[in-house]
Amino acid sequence: MSPFFNVTMINSNNPEINVDKLMEKISQEVANRKDKFQPLENKNEDADISSLLSNISYIESLLINAESRAYARTKWPDKLNRVPFTLNSKLQKIILKVINFFFKDQREVNFNLIFSLKESVKLNRQLIERIKSLNTQMDERLGAVDAYFQGMDERLGAVDIHFLRMDERLSAMNTHCQKLDEHLSTMNTHCQELDEHLGAVNTRFQGMDERLGAMDTHFQGMDERLGAVNTHFQGMDERLGAVDIHFLRMDERLGKVDKNIQELHERLGAVDTRFQEMDKRHIRNDSYLKHDLMQQKRLISLFLEEAQRRLPEPFNQEQLQTFVSEDRHLLDAFYVAFEDQFRGSHEDILNRLKVYLPLIEEAKIGTPNSSILDVGCGRGEWLKLLQDSGYTAKGLDINRVMLEQCRSSGLDVIEADVIAYVQSLPDNSLGAVTGFHIIEHLTFPVLMKLFSEVVRILKPGGLVIFETPNPDNVLVGSNTFYTDPTHRNPLPSSMIEFVAESYGLCRVTSIKLHPYPAQLRLAGSEVAERFNDYFYGPQDYAVIGFKP
Repeated sequence: MSPFFNVTMINSNNPEINVDKLMEKISQEVANRKDKFQPLENKNEDADISSLLSNISYIESLLINAESRAYARTKWPDKLNRVPFTLNSKLQKIILKVINFFFKDQREVNFNLIFSLKESVKLNRQLIERIKSLNTQMDERLGAVDAYFQGMDERLGAVDIHFLRMDERLSAMNTHCQKLDEHLSTMNTHCQELDEHLGAVNTRFQGMDERLGAMDTHFQGMDERLGAVNTHFQGMDERLGAVDIHFLRMDERLGKVDKNIQELHERLGAVDTRFQEMDKRHIRNDSYLKHDLMQQKRLISLFLEEAQRRLPEPFNQEQLQTFVSEDRHLLDAFYVAFEDQFRGSHEDILNRLKVYLPLIEEAKIGTPNSSILDVGCGRGEWLKLLQDSGYTAKGLDINRVMLEQCRSSGLDVIEADVIAYVQSLPDNSLGAVTGFHIIEHLTFPVLMKLFSEVVRILKPGGLVIFETPNPDNVLVGSNTFYTDPTHRNPLPSSMIEFVAESYGLCRVTSIKLHPYPAQLRLAGSEVAERFNDYFYGPQDYAVIGFKP
């Protein structure tokens, strides 16, 4: 509608109205509705906008009513047709035209004022829609920012302090938005006095547009900064990936170095083992040569002494027999070296012989009145074990090198033939007679003689222990038994048990000893088990008997 009205059209078509009464009525209605306009402070945003729209609608209804009354009157009011105001129709039309003519300018002013008020209401509605749109955009942006920061919190725990600062800034923004809501509430309050403060409201909304534009710019800068942060963290991820690859390569190189060091240690261990073996061989060879030279020196000295005593006379039969007796000691040093090579180390034999200590303790022997005689004592492992356990024992052997080793260890040993020595002992004089790997060196008549004399010299309850290779083991009976060239023949356990019982020993038993390592044994069927017993079973056995 144009701000200026066609006065002629108004005069011809509309009745005149009382502008003063209309303005008075509008003022009264506005005053009556004033209490319905509530400030927007401390209320929900949607409720505030709804209340403002309701107030604007009410103002629009008042403007519509005022506009309808502002038109020129063309009809005489019905209430003036009553007596005494009754006039004829021509006079009524003349009066109406006069009134319309006199109030023509006033109607134009009224229409201009009503049009201005309508435009003001329309502008307010646009402003309210703009506010709602801005609020929605601001909520969406704030929601997007919150979601983005939540995602950043999940991915980047290490930058919690930075995001806390961002949260503080968002809190400040929320505070700013709250203040903006307060300003909007103030603006809504000012809208209740629309006629007086419309210009100020427009100015405020213009400032609000500028501030919202600044907020948009601020959000754009924030987006750019967050993009820069993402780019920075992507670069950090790439650098960390490169560091991980570098550490993996370092781990691979260190693994190779460790492998090389392990190989070097293995090679050094192999070298140490070879040097140890060489040292052992050197020690054995040195010992063998030392003892062999001592034996040769002794024989030469003996020969020279006898020669000096008898020269220029010839040797008699007794002197020649002395040299013949010395002949059996020519291999003493060799046999010591042989024992060191094939019998086992001193520690291994010492540990093997511990199995017999419970028998000695059970028989209550090994005292000075019931001593133990070990025939063929060799290097003295059994005598050493008995001595360390507090038992009284004596050793017997014909190998002078071994006897010298025993004496150097403080053991009680003598050089004598086993049969000759036991024949010299009185009856019931010993608590036990033991012999480890000695009876396989004897002929069968000598073996029978040994059992006969042993039973004689033992006290009642005395103990006999003889250990020998086990021919039930096929590998022992067919091969390893003959490693020692001084062995006579294998002795089955059943035969030795029979001999012991034949000479009066009781409670005769045999125990199987020293099987091959378990890793050599086969697993599976019964045939495999029998194979294990025959080939990888005990390598030795011991016959044990008591004198009744």
